[in-house]
Amino acid sequence: MSDIPRNDLVGINEIAEMAGVSRQAVANWRARFSNFPAPVADLKAGPIFDRQQVRAWLDARNAHSPSDKPSASRSQHVSKDKLSIRSPKVWAAGAGLAVVVGGVIIAGDMSPPSGSQTVGTIVAADRYRSSQVTDGDVTLGDNNVALLMQTDAFQLMVKDPSFRALASDPSFAALAQNSQALAAMAQNGQAFAALAQHGQAFAAMAQNAQAFAALAQNAQSASSLSAQNAQVLAVMAQHAQFFAALASQPKALAAIGSHAQAFAALASHGQAFAAMASNAQAFAAYANNAQAFAAAASNASASAAMAQNAAAFAALAADSKAMNAINADSQVFAVLASNSQAFAALASNSQAFAALASNSQAFAALASNSQAFAALASNAQSFASMAANAQALSQASASNASLNAIGLNAQALASMAQHAQFFSSLAAQPQALTAIAAHGQAFAALASHGQVFAAMAQNAQAFAAYANNAQAFAAAASNASASAAMAQNAAAFAALAADSKAMNAIKADSQVFAALAANSQAFSALASNSQAFAALAANSQAFAALASNAQAFAMMASNAQALAAMAANSQAFAALANDAKAMSALAANSQVMAAMAANSQAFAALASNSQAMAVLAHNAQAFAALANQPAFQALASNAAFAAMANSPSFSAALNAN
Repeated sequence: MSDIPRNDLVGINEIAEMAGVSRQAVANWRARFSNFPAPVADLKAGPIFDRQQVRAWLDARNAHSPSDKPSASRSQHVSKDKLSIRSPKVWAAGAGLAVVVGGVIIAGDMSPPSGSQTVGTIVAADRYRSSQVTDGDVTLGDNNVALLMQTDAFQLMVKDPSFRALASDPSFAALAQNSQALAAMAQNGQAFAALAQHGQAFAAMAQNAQAFAALAQNAQSASSLSAQNAQVLAVMAQHAQFFAALASQPKALAAIGSHAQAFAALASHGQAFAAMASNAQAFAAYANNAQAFAAAASNASASAAMAQNAAAFAALAADSKAMNAINADSQVFAVLASNSQAFAALASNSQAFAALASNSQAFAALASNSQAFAALASNAQSFASMAANAQALSQASASNASLNAIGLNAQALASMAQHAQFFSSLAAQPQALTAIAAHGQAFAALASHGQVFAAMAQNAQAFAAYANNAQAFAAAASNASASAAMAQNAAAFAALAADSKAMNAIKADSQVFAALAANSQAFSALASNSQAFAALAANSQAFAALASNAQAFAMMASNAQALAAMAANSQAFAALANDAKAMSALAANSQVMAAMAANSQAFAALASNSQAMAVLAHNAQAFAALANQPAFQALASNAAFAAMANSPSFSAALNAN
């Protein structure tokens, strides 16, 4: 085959065009006539023939089969000036010609010619030859469509009722134009067919594919963690401040998780640990020689890295239990050094680091669940979300709908749809939403006194001191004129202090003050629009809904872009989340989000093509039936699929079957 020019290679489709017959006729010839040219190659796409051999065979067939009638398709190729002899016009023209010829014969000389008139030349009569097919008659161009239509996959699909239903849609070509997205959808047909029924939600997800993929990943992490390591969430909830500090430095968390016993030993001597964290590279030399570290720590004043904290290092060296743990895992020094920036960042906040180092129970818990925490640390965003909402998440079971495969929750989305303006405001500040979700009852109590809530939101740091002392806050609010942070709104604070129901909710969760302070910028931004904030604070029902679905909203808030898309299309997402069949399909095909993210541009283009989206919606059942069919996947992933969908040959094949 390598000696035959590419332009001289033809397939079944080209032979049919050359002969003016159907593909089936060519197949019949191959079966009936043993002298039909043998293919020069048999590809997956079908047999390939030498054009010259095929042309010679067709010429020979025409020469020896004069009685063969041209097929209907062949007759279509006859030019308009070649009229059939059966036409009445031709018969009329023939009759007229006969009359003229007869007149000439009658009027002319009818006597036989004389000898001088018999001179002439006799030549062989020309036999009629049909015009031969030349290179100019057949334009090969790109044979990919023809080759695709010769594949087994096409032959299977063109007879498949589901494919025929989908492909017969007048706008199918619009869908086929985006073969990349279509191929990805073919891998997860059931899920995408379900999504197609909710076009607005699907479009929002397609246009924000990366964000929803991240949200789904967070949800899957939380679901897996809840199912397999409920103890870990309980630990995080019990030591929220500890893990909140580590969440900002996931590399440090991963390091501690993989060498927990040794780090727990170091942390039991906080001052020494802080010195090492601040200057980790100086201790890298002890990675394979814990004995040398013990000797240096015993004489710390002689070491430049230890001299400033000589007494603390000496105390560590004298602690046999701690030194045994370090001797058993001297690689802790190497890990410190390789994550020096993360540990230095932790140590830069002396108060937070001291609180972290002094929590021996948390270190012990981390050591007991080291693999789970190491896995968590690989997804910083997910871990940060969990650390900020550990208490809420620890209450969620593995079967809880809020932790499903894609992070959507019917109740939460219904609340968003019911209180669209409220959640649209919060969607712009997801950190505030996360904080409110984690401390729903307490924030609802504050919001019931809108003027107070606005004052606190605008100056959150001023109230951080009350994080562990709600009684002090109640006392200060009762005498608000004496407090610089409350004086301007003294009457409002006094009213809050007198509201026993609200104060009980705040006392039950005094960490609400810490949450305010930790997210001060987000709350300040919310409060900067006084009219919108007042409307938000006045919506007690929305706060109650948020509080009752805390873990679901905390999960949604883990990705601001996805949250904003859901808030902007809350009615559509609520409808999707309430469609049990659709949610079941999505849960069973959790990779649907990853597929969209991997082909984000293609899906964004698909979402902006209303015709293509309509084809999916109108033919969802047919598309679902094609799910996971290798033949459909093979067609959809072929680069020639879009061109084939626009080809007259494709339409003819659909109509012929």
